Amino acid sequence: MVNVKEDVFATGAVNPFTKATEDIKRFTLTNGYGMSVQLITRGATITSIKTMDSSGKVDDVTLGFDDLAGYQSDKNPYFGATIGRVCNRIANGRFQLDAKWIEVSKNRNNKFQLHGGFVGFDKAHWEVVDVRRDGVTLSHTNPDGHEGYPGKVTATASFTLSEDNCLHVLMTAETDKVTPVNLTNHSYFNLAGHKTGASGLYEHAIEINAYGITETDQDSIPTGKITPVDGTSYDLRVAGNLGERLKALQPARGYDDNFCVTFSPPQPLAMVARASHPPSGRWLEVVSNQPGVQFYTSNFMPDVENGEAPISGKDGASYGKHGAFCLETQKFPDSVNHSNFPTTILRPGERYSHEVIYKFGVFN
Repeated sequence: MVNVKEDVFATGAVNPFTKATEDIKRFTLTNGYGMSVQLITRGATITSIKTMDSSGKVDDVTLGFDDLAGYQSDKNPYFGATIGRVCNRIANGRFQLDAKWIEVSKNRNNKFQLHGGFVGFDKAHWEVVDVRRDGVTLSHTNPDGHEGYPGKVTATASFTLSEDNCLHVLMTAETDKVTPVNLTNHSYFNLAGHKTGASGLYEHAIEINAYGITETDQDSIPTGKITPVDGTSYDLRVAGNLGERLKALQPARGYDDNFCVTFSPPQPLAMVARASHPPSGRWLEVVSNQPGVQFYTSNFMPDVENGEAPISGKDGASYGKHGAFCLETQKFPDSVNHSNFPTTILRPGERYSHEVIYKFGVFN
């Protein structure tokens, strides 16, 4: 039976929208089958996912921080956060919407927008709207004009834990003016345990159910072309060792690409990816209704081997390059500037609905 417990993660946090001083609440979802999930109201952020390995040992398989200061630090690469109003990149921070040019903030080198701008959904204090016996729903109202986006957007993020070790996440949004919306969850996974770093990551096997990737420039901005994965290092449709695949990618730093998911109509959900860690026996399957998934292997976390200081994480962990992977289900990056991509435009009266299921298990 699933149990939900609420406590306070931090006090005295300044809400970036209202400037009020508030508590950050934490919820712990436990299912009695060796799995627990913790999330906080700042950024509707998943701070911990604990699962058993094949010998019954429980470990935390997501990266994060012990305290609010960690999440507020400029060293935080969006660990576990709900990202919006538009995740990923918007080229030049501008796009045309119903024949009118919209200028949004450019929070990356004054060149483009990443993950919603300077104060995205990841920094908002989300309100608690529902606590159920198996989960919690949080809400954020994003003001008209924030980071340059038109329209007041009301978003929800619902987290539900099942007895069969599935974490169901449902992200919704409605707007009062036409605007783009593209949400994702930015959890960083390492099934060997969050402290095991690159050596743990290289032991994983990865499989992604995708027919292509969105071709990008040197800033990871899509060109508009979809490149078939056939015969390339991006053909991950058959499971293979991630360490070997990263070596084969050189001189690239690693994977940081939007994979175009293969659906089987009329099924509304697709198996997006499967990751496994044979030494521990843990595996993760990701199922979603979104057309894309950003597969990212933490290439831009500190390069500790070359003298960069690691990120100080929870439980005394030191996080560095290739210390985890992300599978960020999404619509394609920079869709607002490419009419051939699935649209991210939301209009009044419509409802954005993004479903993703993270299913954890062990080899028998």
